[in-house]
Amino acid sequence: MSAGSTLDGVLEAIEAARPIVALRDSYLAYPLINAVHIIGIGLLFGAIVALDLRLLGLRRAAGPAEGCAGLLVPVAIGGLLLAIPAGLLLFATDARAYAASPLFQAKILIIGLAIGNALLLRASARRGTASRHGTAFAAGASILLWLGAIILGRLVGYF
Repeated sequence: MSAGSTLDGVLEAIEAARPIVALRDSYLAYPLINAVHIIGIGLLFGAIVALDLRLLGLRRAAGPAEGCAGLLVPVAIGGLLLAIPAGLLLFATDARAYAASPLFQAKILIIGLAIGNALLLRASARRGTASRHGTAFAAGASILLWLGAIILGRLVGYF
């Protein structure tokens, strides 16, 4: 048995699971899960863009970047913690089609890169090794990566 056929079987089983069938067939549950996903994305992206703009040196009147991070990072993490499980549920309703989609695959890759970028930035800030230019680069990359993930996520629904 090949890895591809094993993965296809797993994805098919996920789609056929009773809770996923109920979600897919529900008049109300699917749109509510989709709304939770969008709310999570909004919280994540809104907080990240605000913080990244401050890290880029803009909006200095907002105060020190560390103070902004203290407020915005928990909001971003909360948004991510809403978006991921809701996204997994949405994925499960048509897992084989999503898994085969190059747009979806690119979205997942970009999300991984964006999360990795954030973790590296936080680690370098904690160690005190973050340079101003490195921080600005990471902040700019963050905005572009999350924006790319959002755009790809929207395109997946249409192509």
